[in-house]
Amino acid sequence: MNSEAVTWRPWIAVVGGFLGAGKTSLILSASQLLEKQGVRTAVVLNDQGRELVDTSYVEVCGVNAREVTGGCFCCRFSQLVTAIDDLREFAPEVIFAEPVGSCTDIAATVLGPLREEFDRYKVAPFTVLVDPARMAILESGDTDPNVAFLMRKQLQEAELVCVSKLDIYPDSIPASVRARRLSAKTGQGIQAWLDEVLAGGSGTETKTLDIDYEQYAHAEAALAWLNLSVTYDPISPISPAAVVGPLLDGLDASLTEAEIPIVHLKLIDRSLSGWLKAALCANGDEPTVEGALDASPAGRHELLLNLRAIGDPELVRKIVNEQLKDFRGVLNNLQLDSFSPAAPVPERRITANR
Repeated sequence: MNSEAVTWRPWIAVVGGFLGAGKTSLILSASQLLEKQGVRTAVVLNDQGRELVDTSYVEVCGVNAREVTGGCFCCRFSQLVTAIDDLREFAPEVIFAEPVGSCTDIAATVLGPLREEFDRYKVAPFTVLVDPARMAILESGDTDPNVAFLMRKQLQEAELVCVSKLDIYPDSIPASVRARRLSAKTGQGIQAWLDEVLAGGSGTETKTLDIDYEQYAHAEAALAWLNLSVTYDPISPISPAAVVGPLLDGLDASLTEAEIPIVHLKLIDRSLSGWLKAALCANGDEPTVEGALDASPAGRHELLLNLRAIGDPELVRKIVNEQLKDFRGVLNNLQLDSFSPAAPVPERRITANR
């Protein structure tokens, strides 16, 4: 082992929070800010399935990334460590890790083991990101009970809570939590957050939750998980906006008609003329859009769709397949996976506060 390998000791900054809270956007904004300061960064992304919109998004933004798929970080802890070590070739000084948005008990199953066994990493305080609109619904008591369970547990284990989307909700401060306020879009609050999470040594204490794993498994199983990848060759060239817009609108309308609540819907189109990403966090919401809205028509489109909803995964699959029938052209290399998450079984868990 050479001296560089011995001395390489990056910060691991885990950013949790419920689906749609803006974790990837925060990580990208923070990465870009650090890179401007000469600090090398990388990202490890995580999903229960495969074919991740976020990985594609991070890559088109020029950030080095790895992913852990087929289960959450807690259930794939050894794969997380491998992914972190695979990034050694880029020598990042800060590695952001984004766990699955429906997962909790991250402090005990991920941060605790990292702090206990792997002294070659500096582990930053655990940040949990909160969408103020979803938090307001949680506080009103109108949230689905399974979503409410997961969100409350995530907040309980946070070492640092941050409210996202300050540019959209400038006056929204959840009454129940003390939190930093951030905007990944404008950059407001990002530097102060980084200064806090990357200050001093790594954490010496790890919170552990009093969590009923049977209830936890039931809450996750209430969610339908769908990942789709496909190559689309239209009859004649069309723009990414002409692909993404109708598909997003059609899915929103069909899921609403079927009374299936959207938790998070993400779609990215990559073509030779440019890329376009759009996302929804609830039925009927105005989508957030990033990328080249004015990209020229293209003859081939690489599409990734990640949909998280409350309902039957087979019905969600049927709705997505019906939308694909409206595509005029050829669909190649279609991969579609729809399921409910399996019960979490952590590889390792710190069982008591240290």
